[in-house]
Amino acid sequence: MMKNVLVGQSGGPTAVINSSLAGVYETAKACGAPHVYGMQYGIEGVLEGKIVDLDTVLSDKMDIELLKRTPSSFLGSCRHKLPDAAVDERPYHQLFELFAQYDIGAVFYIGGNDSMDTISKLSTYGQSIGSEIRFIGVPKTIDNDLMLTDHTPGYGSAAKYIATILKEVICDSSVYDLRSVTVAEIMGRHTGWLAAASSLAAGPDCNGPDLILLPERAFDEEAFLARVAELEKERHNVIIAVSEGVKNTDGVFLCDLVSTAGQLDAFGHKAILSGTSRYLAELIRVRLGCKTRAIEFSTLQRCASHLASRTDITEAYQVGGASVEAAMRGETAKMCAIKRLSDQPYRVETEMVDVTQVANFEKKVPDEWIAADGMHVNENFERYARPLIQAELTPIYINGVPRHIHLG
Repeated sequence: MMKNVLVGQSGGPTAVINSSLAGVYETAKACGAPHVYGMQYGIEGVLEGKIVDLDTVLSDKMDIELLKRTPSSFLGSCRHKLPDAAVDERPYHQLFELFAQYDIGAVFYIGGNDSMDTISKLSTYGQSIGSEIRFIGVPKTIDNDLMLTDHTPGYGSAAKYIATILKEVICDSSVYDLRSVTVAEIMGRHTGWLAAASSLAAGPDCNGPDLILLPERAFDEEAFLARVAELEKERHNVIIAVSEGVKNTDGVFLCDLVSTAGQLDAFGHKAILSGTSRYLAELIRVRLGCKTRAIEFSTLQRCASHLASRTDITEAYQVGGASVEAAMRGETAKMCAIKRLSDQPYRVETEMVDVTQVANFEKKVPDEWIAADGMHVNENFERYARPLIQAELTPIYINGVPRHIHLG
């Protein structure tokens, strides 16, 4: 009989992170785990003894269906960085004592780069003390910046939201016969995967954004203004999508030129990036003298489960289940990745990769997918991203609004 399982969620949530939790839970139970425990507020919550028996809160199939369609992190989250065990072993002693107390045989952590750092450290420490506990990372991030995986669960739904909402913004911008520029600010601290998804708004009934600015390219103010001026001569309404993390040629975040939000999280990342669209809108207004407006998509990109991609929900569930199966085979210090087999028809499979090759690295948008002037993406990105936003899973509506499931 398999030992008990412990699963947690960490970092920023997504519209489908709970589908991965459902995959871990159902597969672990099918494999014979007596109990599946959840970390309340990630590894930080475990250190405070906050552990819940999921058997008591996921009592039937309807709970699982609601879980798949509920945004945010059902178990709660954290941004807690474990210290180097060589410097401070105390949290590891505490965690492994709790693992023993709950008879844990496998630990699964659903998250991004920083969560893979946690899995890497736990597995390394476990191996150093001869522990048989398996530690597996389950990928999640709307940023799509994890190495060794074709894409990450959470990205497809965020991309679908961005493309859909930007398309509606483009319709709205054409209401008046006026010269105007709309700048839409999209998440993405160091990589442009999300901003690039704005290109998916294009189709037979929509041209999509005119310019897309990515962190992969330094912002050249004069080249940018010259291009906007050219576009203004061609059309009344210009639409620009920009990553929040775009920097100028001096390496300064554009958002810091509006306000210096210097707060850092536990992993040393800027906790607040906001103002890039406002900076660009004001720059265009002053230099080119036309009407501008700035829009921030903000946290809606990661919580809009009503616009989730069915492909994304399905794959999120699959990586959760495949992670459990890998642990059952005895694997540890791994992350479950998605391997693309073909674009048309779109086919993928899961594979296990070394978590140390994922933790604390970032995957950028490939250079060959970015337009020559650095202000748009090309058909290579379209071919990659279009399959990820396909199909829908309608929320379960009760009294006119979606029904969700909540812990406690």
